[in-house]
Amino acid sequence: MALLQVPAVDACVERLTGVLVDVTAAVIHLFGGKALVSGATLSSPVNGFAVRVENGCNAVNVSVLLWSAILVYPAGWKDKVKGIVAGTLLLHSLNLVRIVSLYYLGQYNRSWFDFAHLYLWEGLIVVDTLAIFWGWAILVRRSVRHAEAG
Repeated sequence: MALLQVPAVDACVERLTGVLVDVTAAVIHLFGGKALVSGATLSSPVNGFAVRVENGCNAVNVSVLLWSAILVYPAGWKDKVKGIVAGTLLLHSLNLVRIVSLYYLGQYNRSWFDFAHLYLWEGLIVVDTLAIFWGWAILVRRSVRHAEAG
């Protein structure tokens, strides 16, 4: 987590956040919605509501949590790399759903947006991270047992 404060790493995280906002806008457009991008801000051309994706809302922190859990788990490096890649992709896909849902919630009901942003999704993204790790650990244990039995 301390590495996330290093200026070079922070610049990479900012670029990743910009890509995340661009992908979010593309998903919204793909499904017929409208969204404008300005840096890390996603705004509605219809009513002007805007969501700024800050560090901490880009799934980088929970990715580090997932990587840490996978790296310390007693498994082979091949399984660890697979878990990190697949888990990170899944986690960022879920975070994309999070941002899209917040974008639309904010346009229609500010109190629901505040609740979902501050409480619901904040907890769910951590639970999702733990569930991804748990699922990966179960798969690794099964493959080890299967290899030992066969």
